[in-house]
Amino acid sequence: MSDDNYSVREEKLPHLKEDLGIDPYPAGCLISEPISKIRDSGETEESVVLSGRLTGKREHGKTIFADLRDGSGSIQLYFGKKVLSEKNWSVLDLLDLGDIVQVKGSVFTTRMGELTIRCEELDLLCKSLRQLPVVKVDALGVAHDEVTDRDLLYRHRCVDLQVNPDSLSRFIKRSRIITALRSYLDSHGFLEVETPVLQPLYGGAAAEPFETMYESMNQQFYLRIATELYLKRLIAGGIDRVYELGKDFRNEGVDRTHSPEFTQLELYEAYADYNVMMNRFEEMIRLAADTAGHGSTVVYQGTGYDLTPPFRRIGFMDSLREASGEDLFSWDTDDLKNLMHEKGLITQANDRITMLDKLFDHYVAHRIEQPTFVIDYPEELSPLAKHKADKPGVTERFEVFFAGLELANAFSEQNNPRLQRRILTEQAETSVHRKGELDEEFLYALETGIPPTGGMGIGIDRLVMILTDTGKIRDTILFPHLRRND
Repeated sequence: MSDDNYSVREEKLPHLKEDLGIDPYPAGCLISEPISKIRDSGETEESVVLSGRLTGKREHGKTIFADLRDGSGSIQLYFGKKVLSEKNWSVLDLLDLGDIVQVKGSVFTTRMGELTIRCEELDLLCKSLRQLPVVKVDALGVAHDEVTDRDLLYRHRCVDLQVNPDSLSRFIKRSRIITALRSYLDSHGFLEVETPVLQPLYGGAAAEPFETMYESMNQQFYLRIATELYLKRLIAGGIDRVYELGKDFRNEGVDRTHSPEFTQLELYEAYADYNVMMNRFEEMIRLAADTAGHGSTVVYQGTGYDLTPPFRRIGFMDSLREASGEDLFSWDTDDLKNLMHEKGLITQANDRITMLDKLFDHYVAHRIEQPTFVIDYPEELSPLAKHKADKPGVTERFEVFFAGLELANAFSEQNNPRLQRRILTEQAETSVHRKGELDEEFLYALETGIPPTGGMGIGIDRLVMILTDTGKIRDTILFPHLRRND
C-alpha cells in the first residue's frame, strides 16, 4: 500500500492541535445512533448524533457534501458554512477520507431524494494517517478500482473489511453460523467446555504437532491437534452431552483447503452412535445454511447442492474398490507404494494407513459433489472407533464430503479399555513424538467406564467456505498466517 499521503496527513496534526486547539485523538465522545436506525426512522427536525468514517467528500463553495459509514451502513452529510461554527468549518479543510468523525444535526431529504444529515456540529474522533483505497461503485452496481492484491488484504484485514463489502459480509456470516451451531447444541442439552490447548501428550488424531517447552516444568508440550481425548474423559465423568468449539493446530502444509491453525467443533453424546451423529450433522448444517441466507439449496462455486436429508451414504471400502477397480485392501505395502508413485501421489509417510487414505482421496473423495456420508471405514484407518458387529475389520465411522471437501469426521466411540490400550500402544510405538508413551489419564477414564457414545468433529472453516461461496480457506480466517514480509 502506498505511503505517499502519509506525510501530508501527518502535517495536518499540528494545525489541528496548535491552530485550532483540537485533539485529533480525543479520549471519548457522545453515544451515537447506528446509521441504519436513522435510515429506518427517516426525516426528523430533532438532532441526532452519528459517528463513523468519512468515505467521500464533495466541495461546492460554501457547502460540502460528504459520506459517513459505520458498521450498519452509509449516509450523506451536508455541511453549510452558515450553519457550522468557524472552528468546525476550518476542521473540514483538514479532514481526509478515512478520518473518523462525529456529527450532530437534523435529518432531511435532498431534491435528489437522498436522506441526508444537516450537520450543526462536527467533532474529529480519530485522524487517519494512511489512505484507504477508494473503491467506486457505479449506477449499475459495478465496482471499479477494486484492490486485487490478496497478500495486502490478508496482511491488513482492516483494509479488506473497509473496502470489500463481500468480505465483511462473509465474516459476519461466519460469526452467525458459529452462533447457530452453538444454539443448536445448547438447546439439545449439550454443555460447552474448554480443554487444554497445551498438552503434554497430543492425541485424538494422527498429525504432525507444533512443539513448545513448558519452562517451569522443564517438559515438552504440544499444541493440541484435537480435543477428543479430554472431551471423552468428561463423558466418563457424567457429562453426557459435551462440546468444544475452538482452535486446533497441525504442523502441516498450507493450501486452498488446509490451514495449520483451524477452528473445529467437537461434540460427544452418551448413549448414542454414529447414526445419531449423522442425524445431528444433517440438522446442524441446515440450520447453519439458513443462518447464512440459504434455503434447502446452497450454490457453491457455480454448482447447486441439495441439503435435503437424508444425505447419500456410501461405504468406504466398496466405493474405493469400485473407483479404483482393485481390492487395494489386499495389497501389500510395496504394491501400494508403487501405485502411489504411478499416480503421482506424494506423502511423507509410507505406512499402509496413510497410503490407503491418500488413495481414497485420489479415487473417491474429491469426486464427491452432493453432501454424502462415507461410512464404515476399515479398522486400520479408525483406531478410536467401535467395530461394526456384523462386519469383521470394519468400524462404525463416517466422514462427510461436500463439493469434494471433507467437512466432518465421526465415530461410534471405542469404549473397550483393553482394546483401546492395545491400539494406542501400537500407535505410540510407531509415533516419533509419542515415543511409546500412552495417555494414561484418558485410559484411566476409559477404565472407569463410559457408555456407548457418538462423537463428531466438524471443520468450521470449510463449512464457512461452502456457505459463503469462497474457494479459499484463507478467505474464511480473519488473520491467516503469512510469511514474514521482510
